[in-house]
Amino acid sequence: MAEIQRLSLNQATTHNWSVKEAVEGCARHGIPSISLWRHKIAEAGLDECVRLVREAGLHVSSVCRGGMFPGVTAEDRQKNIEENFHAIDEAAALEADSLVMVVGAVAKIPIANARQMVMDGLKAIVPYAKQKGVRLGLEPLHPMYAGDRAVLNTAAQALEWASAYTPDEVGVVLDAFHIWWDPEIFHVIPRCAGRIYGFHVCDWLVPMPDMLLGRGMMGDGVIDNRALRLAVEKAGYTGPIEVEIFNQKLWDMPGDEVLDLMIQRFTALV
Repeated sequence: MAEIQRLSLNQATTHNWSVKEAVEGCARHGIPSISLWRHKIAEAGLDECVRLVREAGLHVSSVCRGGMFPGVTAEDRQKNIEENFHAIDEAAALEADSLVMVVGAVAKIPIANARQMVMDGLKAIVPYAKQKGVRLGLEPLHPMYAGDRAVLNTAAQALEWASAYTPDEVGVVLDAFHIWWDPEIFHVIPRCAGRIYGFHVCDWLVPMPDMLLGRGMMGDGVIDNRALRLAVEKAGYTGPIEVEIFNQKLWDMPGDEVLDLMIQRFTALV
């Protein structure tokens, strides 16, 4: 059973809350960590976000997201790299455990070319991230997103790309939603030892109501979150566990009800 001390609220789970509301919600419910999304940081202002989390005594488990490297033109790709520099600055200011990298995909770009663009983009930003003390966490996404969201699709692939850098520069972020289906995952996780920067939980609903907004609360679907949690712990990861759920029905609920349910399911099922 996972203890609440490990729990982190990924801001996506309470999508309608501002940073201030999410921070205050964590404080009310005794949640010690939070993951902030960059569009929410932009709405509130970086300095205000830093003030809010520090005054609340919250730990920032991650900033979401960096990446999105592929672009049709060289100018597009350079703009994407420059945007990652801004993301690194935000993660550094918030003292986040990592900047989560959703690497990107463009339908007009062949997948092999897009993957090369991602590797080129990483090479361009790793020195700056290292200078700022920010670790870059590669998050593989389910293959259904390979055409428009991420050409990084398995944990083994993420580990391969991360291994071009030192363990304190680039690692992997393992999200149960994206890895639960992989028949090799329990063989790959031990190989990720020393490079696991984050672990996310939720559930895979059957049938899935929506490709993007169809995640479920733990216990409402088919993922064995506890088995995955035990595997990443055995591989050495004992940091925060983020609950990250994109689901319109949850977003339509009062945020405090979502957090009550999240805590209940987290402690019982993760």
